[in-house]
Amino acid sequence: GEFWDLNRNKPVRAELHRVSGSSELKRDIIIRKGNNLSLKADQEGTYLVAFQSNSAFIEMGSEAFNEYLKEDGLEDILNERKKLNQLDKDSKEYYTRFAKLLVQVGDNKDDTFKKVIGFQYEIIPVQNPYRLKTGDYLQCQVFFEGKPASHSLVKVWSKIENTTFLQNIYTEKDGTIRFPISTRGEWMVSSVKMIKSEMENADYHSLWASLVFGI
Repeated sequence: GEFWDLNRNKPVRAELHRVSGSSELKRDIIIRKGNNLSLKADQEGTYLVAFQSNSAFIEMGSEAFNEYLKEDGLEDILNERKKLNQLDKDSKEYYTRFAKLLVQVGDNKDDTFKKVIGFQYEIIPVQNPYRLKTGDYLQCQVFFEGKPASHSLVKVWSKIENTTFLQNIYTEKDGTIRFPISTRGEWMVSSVKMIKSEMENADYHSLWASLVFGI
C-alpha cells in the first residue's frame, strides 16, 4: 500500500470505537505524508478505527477506466458503457474511501469488531478475527446503504514478509463471503462499489470500502 495524500483525501470522519464507547479522532490527524495518527491504548480489548474521506475528483482516459472497471469487478458499469457505445469515452469520477482497522490490545477479545459504523459502503466481519487461528475461516458481510451487497467483487489480501497474496471472491445473495485464514500476519478485505454521480461535473461516484486486521 501507499500513504494516502490527506491534502487530497481529506478526513470527513475519523473515530475510535471500543467496548466502553467511542471518541472522535479527526482533530488528532496530522496532515502530512507518513504517519498521520498515533493512538495510545489505555485498556485491554478490541479497538476499531473508522475513517471516511471526502469525495475527491479524478479523470481517467477511456482505456485506463475500462481496465479499472474490469479489475474491480464493476461489470455493471462496463456493460452499460458497452450498451451506450461509450467505451472510448474518458471518465470523470468522484471517489470516497471508507476504511476500518481492527486492533487487539491484550487478551480481552470483545464484540467491538462487529459494530456498524453506518458507512455508505461497509465491510463487517461476522467473527472477531483475533479469535481465529491459521486454518480457521472468516466470514464477512458487505453492505451498501445498509443493505447486503450481493454479487459484489471482494478482494482479500494477505501479506507474508514482503509478499502480498490476493483472492478474488464474489459475495453471495446476502452479501457474505467466506475465506480461509491461511497464514498469520496482516490481512485486508476490500471492495469497490460504483454508482451514478449526483454531482454534475462527474459521471460516476466510486465507494472504496476496506477492513484491515491481523492474525
